[in-house]
Amino acid sequence: MNKGFRLVVERYSTRLYWHIRRLVILHEDADDALQNTFVNAWRNISNFRNESSLYTWLYAIATNEALTLINKRIRNSAISLDDLGSWFANSTEGSTWFDGDEAQVKLQNAIIRLPEKQRIVFNLKYYDEMTYADMSKVLKTSVGALKASYHHAVKKIENILSGI
Repeated sequence: MNKGFRLVVERYSTRLYWHIRRLVILHEDADDALQNTFVNAWRNISNFRNESSLYTWLYAIATNEALTLINKRIRNSAISLDDLGSWFANSTEGSTWFDGDEAQVKLQNAIIRLPEKQRIVFNLKYYDEMTYADMSKVLKTSVGALKASYHHAVKKIENILSGI
């Protein structure tokens, strides 16, 4: 690995790890997806064009790696993609994956229950403070659709937290 790429890994590892971890939940899966993210970035660096920033390009790869792991987990179980969040929230793994105060745990368990796309959009906006324009590049969807997904995610979280 050359020095320049090593600096990229050092700069983005923590942010990408937590982005992936919020999607895949388990530390081991997040580590695997992060490693795969950087392997794919290294292999495809010649395909990187300055049409987007390195930041959004890496987030797109990381998101795809996380979704690949989630889909593999679903294929190996009887859980549908939409039910995955509820399963984690109600499982021993899901209820203990996040170490925080009670309010943070309740928020995390509400986020886990969101449909996949809304969960990704919410995490990118809320935790990563990503702009809709950058999200559009990462997720290859329109800003309007992203705003709608975020709005629906917030409403669902509010309803879950209020017990509706």
